[in-house]
Amino acid sequence: MSHLKCIVLISLAFVFASGPAPASAAAPPNVLFIAADDMNCDLSAFGNAQVKTPNLERLSQRGVRFDRAYCQQPLCGPSRASIMTGLRPDTLDMHTLAHELRDKNPDVVTLGQLFRNNGYFSARAGKIFHYGNPSQIGTDANDDPASWDERYNPRGIDSLQEDQITRYGFGRQNAGLGISMAWWDPVSRDEEHTDGMVASKIIELIHQKKDEPFFLAAGFFNPHCPYVAPKKYFDLYPLNEIAIPDLDEAKKDLADVPPMAIQRDAKNWPYYFKDVTVEEARKCKQAYYACNSFVDAQIGRLLDALEEDELMENTIIVFWSDHGYFLGEKGLWFKRKAFERSAKMPMIIAAPGMKRDASTIKPVELLDLYPTLADLCGLKSPGRLEGASLRPLLEDPSRADWTKPAVTQIWHNKNAWGYSIRTERYRYTEWLEGKAGRELYDHSVDPGEVINLANDDREAATVEELSKQLRPFVRLSDEKRASE
Repeated sequence: MSHLKCIVLISLAFVFASGPAPASAAAPPNVLFIAADDMNCDLSAFGNAQVKTPNLERLSQRGVRFDRAYCQQPLCGPSRASIMTGLRPDTLDMHTLAHELRDKNPDVVTLGQLFRNNGYFSARAGKIFHYGNPSQIGTDANDDPASWDERYNPRGIDSLQEDQITRYGFGRQNAGLGISMAWWDPVSRDEEHTDGMVASKIIELIHQKKDEPFFLAAGFFNPHCPYVAPKKYFDLYPLNEIAIPDLDEAKKDLADVPPMAIQRDAKNWPYYFKDVTVEEARKCKQAYYACNSFVDAQIGRLLDALEEDELMENTIIVFWSDHGYFLGEKGLWFKRKAFERSAKMPMIIAAPGMKRDASTIKPVELLDLYPTLADLCGLKSPGRLEGASLRPLLEDPSRADWTKPAVTQIWHNKNAWGYSIRTERYRYTEWLEGKAGRELYDHSVDPGEVINLANDDREAATVEELSKQLRPFVRLSDEKRASE
């Protein structure tokens, strides 16, 4: 046998003895975590054809749209703290906009921290934890440093040129902007605005970190007031096509509502501020819709960046808003209410290997995002979480065994608070455990929550059952007990 043949036979023997080379372990999935501020479901992606959001439609085609997703408290601070910890506001003892997450919960492991602790690069640009808008744009505000390896606080003309913003209601031009009926439509580029800068920074990080696992959080400030976006987005919505609910009918909608439910809104009804006209409200609604389309365009830029770096198939993309928003329905504006319009917000999850171009009407909660991402990425959750992984619905959006309700709480002050439970059919709310009133709405026939059935004798059994389901979520602190 020749020397060459010996070498070949020995080499073949070694190959067959060794077997096939082991496949390399699959790369851990990246996470792109996209947040909007005060965005309701007035979006083409969620069925409102008037409001143009082609990129959210594009994202929805890649994943599952949650048509009944609810916040735990319709106020930025506690809602965002709940999302980022997987714990309810009562558990965190956070019900206001105060910067107190670590003061009250020093050992909590946030979502960003979980990924950071497990070898991911964790970074955010913009608003993930609470920021005063626009007063704290460009600062770290109520951010949690332990959550991130890097954090960025861009500041655009929406904050730098506040004197250009038109303001309606009490105080007019001298009023604050954090809660306001105010707008501006500059002829400007997207990247001159804070949210355009947020997108640019996250795109830069996607390109920089494409070869390592990342958890990147893009926190957009829009459509939170003041409603500021480039003029081209306002042009999408001719003012004569913006409808404002009839105020006579709106007042009738509130006739059977407990006073505590709208105590923040009743003094200057309609539209929260004194002397705001219907036409001014119409202009603000136009501006709000413009801001929705502006955010949508930034989301499109993020998706383009993932595609450019060929990361789309190994990236979990989550889109959420911190709560819903009223735009004149029932004569109301803003948030902080137990109604569907305030408690429900848009949520989409696109994950590798999960359902695509699907939707679900199963009630889910924002605090479900934490256990869902931990589950999808194979990370061990730290301690107890109060949500549930949404993996079953991502695999089968119509699962019959998903019966978990969604619970939202309202905190006006220590003497005025309530809890609301949403099942597939009903929304049921108790104010001070029913002592200050109850509400029951049958969404199978009343999606606008016009008729309160709580005092209808024919619905007594439904009220009793839903009250029983709600009871475990009602946690009375010593302060609450002392107030009774």
